[in-house]
Formats: sequence, structure tokens, C-alpha cells
Amino acid sequence: MKKLLTTLFVLSLAVPFVNAVEKENINVSYAGQKTVNRNMNGQLWLDTDGNHINAHGGNIIKYKGTYYWYGENRPYRGGTTEAGISVYSSKDLLSWKNEGVALSVSKEAGHDIEKGCIMERPKVLYNKKTKKFVMLFHLELKGRGYEAARVAFAQSDSPVGPFTFIRSTRINAGKWPFNMSDSEIEEAKTTDAAKWKDWWTPEWMAETKKGMYLWRDMKGGQMSRDMTLYTDDDGKVYHITSSQENLTLLISELTDDYLDYTGKYVMVAPGGQNEAPCIFKKDNKYWMICSGCTGWAPNEARMFVSDNIWGTWKQLPSPFVGVATDYKNMPANKTFGAQGTYIMQVKDRFIFMADIWNPGHLSQSLHLWLPIDFDANGTPVIKWRKDWMEK
Repeated sequence: MKKLLTTLFVLSLAVPFVNAVEKENINVSYAGQKTVNRNMNGQLWLDTDGNHINAHGGNIIKYKGTYYWYGENRPYRGGTTEAGISVYSSKDLLSWKNEGVALSVSKEAGHDIEKGCIMERPKVLYNKKTKKFVMLFHLELKGRGYEAARVAFAQSDSPVGPFTFIRSTRINAGKWPFNMSDSEIEEAKTTDAAKWKDWWTPEWMAETKKGMYLWRDMKGGQMSRDMTLYTDDDGKVYHITSSQENLTLLISELTDDYLDYTGKYVMVAPGGQNEAPCIFKKDNKYWMICSGCTGWAPNEARMFVSDNIWGTWKQLPSPFVGVATDYKNMPANKTFGAQGTYIMQVKDRFIFMADIWNPGHLSQSLHLWLPIDFDANGTPVIKWRKDWMEK
């Protein structure tokens, strides 16, 4: 879920805008007359007020020529949510204005999002049909640790909010993945999660892959923790989430208003223990990059590919290569110390967004953006760059 590292100093400099930003037709002087905050990997990223951008685990959308960056507003100390979900705006993906808290915690005791709950992984999309900005996020109820494992919904008429909380819930209650056969469903019903005190034995893994935790949570709904949203070419939107004690990914289709589920979903990599899913599509192939589950400590990323959003998903080696030579020599097999949050498309480029978690001071966790390259076979490759706009 989260990661470990410390913060560094801030660097501002005036240099020409290049590559992906050039493609956005940003109106700046290449002679260096204009000074901007050039946010570089491995450093604190400043907003226009000179403060580190406190928007973690989130995503970026573009609406009417402006980018909006949503993320967890993390406290300096502690892990619970004290403010809510942040939003920043930018015309150029470089200079970010703090627009405040888009969705605030509730002052009402016992409310799902009362102060002291845990609000993570917010993702916002604009719904052209309803003309609403819709937010989904992972919610843990106050005082219950990570036991609730719910998804929450909120919406707004404005990209900067205020968003109105709608509800939180477990997902797909009473429904089986649409691609499970009758015989597979009957086999899943023979499992019993309560009898397994020791995990990771071959017998336990076999039961997990049968759908043991799926069956355990069938009545009340499936768990939903680290999550993302993906809009396909046909406009359908999917909620991809870590479920079943973080052992299995679920891909679930949302209704046209993005506020509920159609009931159509699949399981991906049962027993694989994946979280922090990030997904994109290129040349008719779906690519998903996830992390393992090692608390706040960094681990090696995992990558999956499929010709269809519903699978079959094939696991491939991590796309990360090399070493972060100018950032603590963090190796690719630790994802350069980071954990993914979203993959943003800027024209014809894909940018892997991640957090370098600082669990002692979460608000100071660093941002990491890296462009995704492709090898001769069209497979994603991600290498360290100090400057995320660098080719």
C-alpha cells in the first residue's frame, strides 16, 4: 500500500520546455525568460505557493484546457485522514496551483468519512452524460484499521469541488464473476477460509485460486482497497481494485453514471498478492502495472498484458530497468523506491505516476513521474529519469 523513503531539497530552475510539454503547445519562451518550478524526480515538488504538492495516490484529468490533479491530503504525522482529498490545477503540468480540499472529511461523528478515517487512492473522471465529476476512492472507517475495505463515491459540478459524498460499500455483493463456469462456482462453494490459519502453503494457495475468499465475502460484498479507474475506447469505465485480502485483483464494470456497478466483473491473478494497479492501452493491448504487498517498503513491480479488458491476463517481468543513479542508487527491482498510482496519457506518451512514500511524514512523500518507452516488441520499458519530460 505505501512506501518508505525520505525527502530531499527543492530545486527551481528556468529551462526550455521540451518533448511531451511541447506537444501541448504551451506558450513559453525558449530563451529562458520565463521562470517556472521544474519538478524533478527525487525532490520535493512545489506548488505556486512554494509548498510541496500534497496529492498522493491520485490521478490527473484534463478539462477545458486545464489539468486537475487529485490526491490524498496526507498529514505530516500519522496515517489517518484529517482533511480530505486535495486538488491542484495547472495549464502546463509543471506549475500547480493549490485549489484546496475537493472532498472534505465530515464533522459528523459516525459518518463514513469522519475525521480520522482513511481515504486513499482517489480517482476522478468527468462524466459527459451527467456532466458531473465523479470520484471513487478506497475508504477505511475510523478506528477499524484496514478491516472495512470499502469503495466510496462522491460527485461535483466543478472539477475543484466541493464534492458531495454519496455512499461507501463493498462491491459485487451476491454476484459471481461472469466468466466463472457453473462447475467452478460449485467448487468455490466447497472452500472454507476460516479453517486456514497458515497461509502460503500449496494447499491454501489451491483453495485461494478456487475462489475461497470470493466465496467468503459473497454475501456482504467483495473487499476493495488500492484502486484505479480506466475509461476504454468505447466509453465504458472500469474499477480495478485489490481485493480478497489483497490477494486478487477485480475488474468491475461501472454503470453509465459511474456511481454503481453493472454486476459484470472478473478476477485477475488469484493469490498473486497485487496492489496499486495502474492501467493503459496501446496498440490494442491492455497493460497493467502493479506492486507487491510489502507495507510501506518498496518492492518489485509486476506487469500484466491482455488483448481484452476481461482477460485472459498474462503476467510478464517488471518493466523497470536500470538504477536511479542520481537518487540513492535505487534499483529497478525496488521500482526506484516508489509505488504506482496512475498512468497519464499526454498526447502520444504515457507517464507512469508514482509515490515515494515517507511513512514518518506522509505529506512529504515524493512524487515520481516516468515516461513509458517500448522495446522492439512493443513491450513497456520504464527507466529512471531525473526529468520526467526527457526523451
